[in-house]
Amino acid sequence: MYILETERLKLRPWRRRDACDFYEYARQPDVGPAAGWMPHRSIDETIRVIEECFLYNQFAWAMELQASGRVIGSINLRNDEKRSNKLSYTLGFSMSHDFWGRGLMPEAGRTVIRHAFDTMHTQLISCFHYPHNLRSKRVIEKLGFKYEGTLRNSAQLADGSIYDELCYSMTFQEYKHLYRNHDGHTD
Repeated sequence: MYILETERLKLRPWRRRDACDFYEYARQPDVGPAAGWMPHRSIDETIRVIEECFLYNQFAWAMELQASGRVIGSINLRNDEKRSNKLSYTLGFSMSHDFWGRGLMPEAGRTVIRHAFDTMHTQLISCFHYPHNLRSKRVIEKLGFKYEGTLRNSAQLADGSIYDELCYSMTFQEYKHLYRNHDGHTD
């Protein structure tokens, strides 16, 4: 697993001992529901999520603040199940609301995108958000993804509600133009 660093963040593998920091933000009522999962109800639930979703995923990073060592979010790549191209990945992310609006998620996203295209040799990265998640939409746009379209009624969230998914993507050619020529800053 690669450790990726930014000016303010260390993106590193998850550890069981990250459970307290993860639980602190995963229980916040405005974090999980925006991404389709329910707020965590216990530290045991958080430990289970770390073990089942993050520990053995080589492309799931804990977002650790360089200054304090505190985990404030997660960012990951997973195979894009909506495409048959095996060199396609989907970018997912979540972060404590205490750190929203500081540019940390775009900072982490740019680093993971560079890693995906330059090291993993992916050909396309997709990113999705639900219509009500305008914060994720803004991050996706800042990262330079292009809107592809809306997958209507395509996602059933943890609470049973059904939502559209707005789909964005970035090809390797778009990445080369945007990130190698302009350093990924689109805002």
